[in-house]
Amino acid sequence: MDFYGTIGPACADVKLLQQMVEAGMTGIRMNLSHGPLAAHKDWLVMLHKAGVKKLLIDLQGPELRIGRLPQPLSLAAGQTVRLGVQGIPCPTALVQGVQPGQKLLLDDGKLLARVDTAEPEALVCTVVRGGVLQSRKSLAAPGADIQMPTLTTEDKENLAIAAGCGVTGVMLPFVRGAADIRNLRQALAEAGAPGLKILAKIENLAGVQALPEFLPLVDEVVIARGDLGNAMPLWELPRCQKQLSAACRAAGVPFMVVTQMLDSMHTRAVPTRAEVSDIYNAVLDGASSLMLTGETAAGQYPVQAMEYLVRTARTAM
Repeated sequence: MDFYGTIGPACADVKLLQQMVEAGMTGIRMNLSHGPLAAHKDWLVMLHKAGVKKLLIDLQGPELRIGRLPQPLSLAAGQTVRLGVQGIPCPTALVQGVQPGQKLLLDDGKLLARVDTAEPEALVCTVVRGGVLQSRKSLAAPGADIQMPTLTTEDKENLAIAAGCGVTGVMLPFVRGAADIRNLRQALAEAGAPGLKILAKIENLAGVQALPEFLPLVDEVVIARGDLGNAMPLWELPRCQKQLSAACRAAGVPFMVVTQMLDSMHTRAVPTRAEVSDIYNAVLDGASSLMLTGETAAGQYPVQAMEYLVRTARTAM
């Protein structure tokens, strides 16, 4: 079984990475939504020195995200905000693809806004659930059909150097169907890296519904519960996870479970009982790999989080 962390400021240190490997970490994820592969040569050197064997890159793909902000933005409930031109930067496809009344979930649903007016170049919204918004955080419009290409220009640039950087697998966000997988497979061939593993992230209802058609085309499925939990009432997410797990088992396709597995360990040295139960149950459901994201990238206890992930999972194996 594979255990992945996510590299970020909290663990970007050779000694810490070595300790995570000693704790059982078999690979690491690099989220390229926050910067290109070429800009992280220092991290690549660290991973090599620490003995990390597997490196997954998480592409931007057809994912919606807030653009770059000059500084974190505090949004209060009831406040009016603009998304688009002369406001919070966001993809043009979002502005063109939603109507008044649409709910917008930001930063994995931590913030919520409602579209009041859809202008040609911006959305005028009311903040329903406030908080602090930072650059490049996720953005979801549940139920809306937003037309986005499979790969961004930056994705293709990253794929062109992936093999030379020691990348072993590519994670494609928001897979909507077989066409997305074929597009990525073709891009990998054009980049001279046809042997890299493809991991399809299921993060919306389109991906859930299209799973049977792209299962035969991927090396691994990723049940990415962050955005997937924004695509449905949260109380329906556990059932959806169980159904996806069963479908992967039946097809003989490996699958990964990710997002908030040890979320409390951002700030606590010991996880909750619910979190360790979540890990244990994911293994019992047949997961081939588990991944930590913010817990190791930005949390205060990256090594301890990896220890809890590995030790808990191994008790279920």
